[in-house]
Amino acid sequence: MERSKILMQLESFISFIDYYLFTISMDFAGGDIVRELENSSIIVTGAAGFLAKIFIEKLLRVQPKVKKIYLLLRAPDNKSGIQRFNSEIVSNDLFRVLKEKYGPTFNTLIAQKVTVVLGEISYENIGIKDTNLLEEMWGEVDVVVNLAATTNFDERYDVSLGINTMGAMHVLNFAKRCARIKLLLHVSTAYVSGETEGVILETPYHMGETLNETPGLDVENEKKIIDEKLQELDDENATEKDVTLAMKDLGIQRARKFGWPNTYVFTKAMGEMLLGSSKGNFPLVIVRPTIITSTYKEPFPGWIEGFRTIDSFAAGYAKGKLTFILGDPNTIIDLIPGDMVVNAMMAAIVTHINQPNDEEGMTIYHVGSSGSNPILYSSIQDYDQRHFAKHPWIDAKGKPVKVGKITVLKTMDRFRSYMAIRYLLPLKVLLH
Repeated sequence: MERSKILMQLESFISFIDYYLFTISMDFAGGDIVRELENSSIIVTGAAGFLAKIFIEKLLRVQPKVKKIYLLLRAPDNKSGIQRFNSEIVSNDLFRVLKEKYGPTFNTLIAQKVTVVLGEISYENIGIKDTNLLEEMWGEVDVVVNLAATTNFDERYDVSLGINTMGAMHVLNFAKRCARIKLLLHVSTAYVSGETEGVILETPYHMGETLNETPGLDVENEKKIIDEKLQELDDENATEKDVTLAMKDLGIQRARKFGWPNTYVFTKAMGEMLLGSSKGNFPLVIVRPTIITSTYKEPFPGWIEGFRTIDSFAAGYAKGKLTFILGDPNTIIDLIPGDMVVNAMMAAIVTHINQPNDEEGMTIYHVGSSGSNPILYSSIQDYDQRHFAKHPWIDAKGKPVKVGKITVLKTMDRFRSYMAIRYLLPLKVLLH
């Protein structure tokens, strides 16, 4: 109940932000573009993810003549896979516009167009064990859309490397076996470029290239380091909790050694490196979104799921838990609504499926807002205050939570002073 209430509040809040941020819709996927997807067979990995759901809904809504959509899901058996598809995807409120459009024929549309596939990109053949289905897909698939990823910044290094790095390679190997393949669209993140300021070019990262120019980065060596650490922990009879903590620490250490701020973007960068070094003349496009927020326009404004980066900030403030922050008010926060990312993905697919392949180059698109619609850190604070003053959070006792202006601490010195006066000094007095 608490989670549901939080999400309803966040839908309203993020929609409020998007109203001020974006005055026009990037409606790329309309008209001639969607007609190009008619009679295409598409596989979507990571099908239960936030962005994947928006992509699937959009595709079914604007191009019902798509031939087949294969959805790769993790599940122990077919029954569980179907249950997961029904409970996590089609029963989601995101699909209500599609259900209204098709009415009683909605289930027929799903049955005709969608095939649930059990698999996991951490493994060869993207984990698909059904050989008959595998052969069918190799003969039918035109486009592969790789949206599978673990987005936890401090994920276990072995898990993150397995999905974000090696998983990208397994998807490429699968796509290469598809007889009708026209394109592999790989969704990465703009933050593979780390914390770089200024204009960031849409250029690939080559194997061994690092953000701080530290030499020695090699994916095979990273796998060896992981295996050695796991063996060391096993020899010490480490608990599962200790193994998890150690692997999280290892990921952060390796990322920072080469200039990346966290395990997520580091392993995504290595995934891009593997794709670039292995693609040959294979048709590959990489899309790098910035911070993805709720939908701006399609299928309706403000749809969001779970807690994402900006959402936790909004929820903390609304509940009266966040009263101060450390940061520069003039910092640009690069936000982009999920439906705009999906529109860009569709435009990229149609643009490149009939283009000649380039063995040397790789097409990369950054999808963000800072260049055309920059939003400042201070603006987010202002939207927070204005929205929740008008639509206050209702606490567990049914009372509205009053919120005030957030204290902004621009430097670490001010942060330390604030913490000492506000918290440490009272604690010392209390303890004595």
